[in-house]
Amino acid sequence: MNKKWRKTKISAVTLLFIASVLAACGGKENTDTNFKQRGSGNMNEETNQTNSELSKIAFKDLGSSFSKKQFKEIYLQFSPEFKNQVSEQDFINLSEQFRSSKDKFELASHMKLNGIELGVWLNEDGTKALQASSEQKNIFSGMTVQYFEPSSKEDKELTKTVFQSPFEEDQFVFWGGNHEYLNYHYAYSNQKYAYDFIQVKSEMSFDGDSVVNESYYAFGQPILAPADGTVVLAVDHIADNSPVGVMNEKEPAGNVVVIDHGNGEFSYLAHLQKKSVVVKEGEQVKQGAVVGKLGNSGNSSEPHLHFHVANGKDLNTSQSLQIQWANGEYPVRGETMRGIQQNK
Repeated sequence: MNKKWRKTKISAVTLLFIASVLAACGGKENTDTNFKQRGSGNMNEETNQTNSELSKIAFKDLGSSFSKKQFKEIYLQFSPEFKNQVSEQDFINLSEQFRSSKDKFELASHMKLNGIELGVWLNEDGTKALQASSEQKNIFSGMTVQYFEPSSKEDKELTKTVFQSPFEEDQFVFWGGNHEYLNYHYAYSNQKYAYDFIQVKSEMSFDGDSVVNESYYAFGQPILAPADGTVVLAVDHIADNSPVGVMNEKEPAGNVVVIDHGNGEFSYLAHLQKKSVVVKEGEQVKQGAVVGKLGNSGNSSEPHLHFHVANGKDLNTSQSLQIQWANGEYPVRGETMRGIQQNK
């Protein structure tokens, strides 16, 4: 697989976090303590009752409790599966090592999707992150902590082109933001500021059989040119992945439209539906024009749109650019990107 186009893990199964606590290594690379176990599973009634009686920490308040060094209280609310892999004393020791006296963890992303609640908390400069999941009220099913490099100065530089949403309807931001825990693309210069969009209704991305593309609310939605430009790449022949969850790593972008907007700025609309692309290379397109339909082609685990802007037409050698959005909003993971119908 081309590492520059990493797998997009957005299915109900892959949303489960691994319960892994990372220890510091002199402020450099992180060392995995190998305490790993899926943070899910059934709990007996006795355990549920005990945890329920002791629970005082709401999921959204986990970062605040971690900042206050309430490690014992947090541990009491972990699932039995987590506790079987990580002892209370190990959890406390590693948490104390990770959290400095100055750290204050604020909620940066929160979402409920396909039966799982997910949260990310960052310290003030984004160099430390805490991530957790829950599949049952007052029970934490998994948690990770990790060190990061400070954000780069490029994060403040925006494209000259002003882009509108590539959707008519509102979309859910599954990956997006200027931090690796909000946006896994951030670690890769060629797609650093990319977004992955899905559609969510009643906290679900699908209705019906989860392995069928047509069950997903996003599948088949019209994709719009985000700004005026010239089509420089239009791929239309790649089959949508079926069943959902089987990915095509040989054609990571899948069906894709790339538009040259001038100013050395190119937008990428990837994972489109087979035979849905209605534009051709060399064609001039206007902002808001339909270019294709959202699909599940390429290295995609669920119907979604991968969207980013870069300084060249080559997917692997160009450098990602921070997008200037027309509505002035910059949604991050767990938030909503408003469709153009909402901006009229």
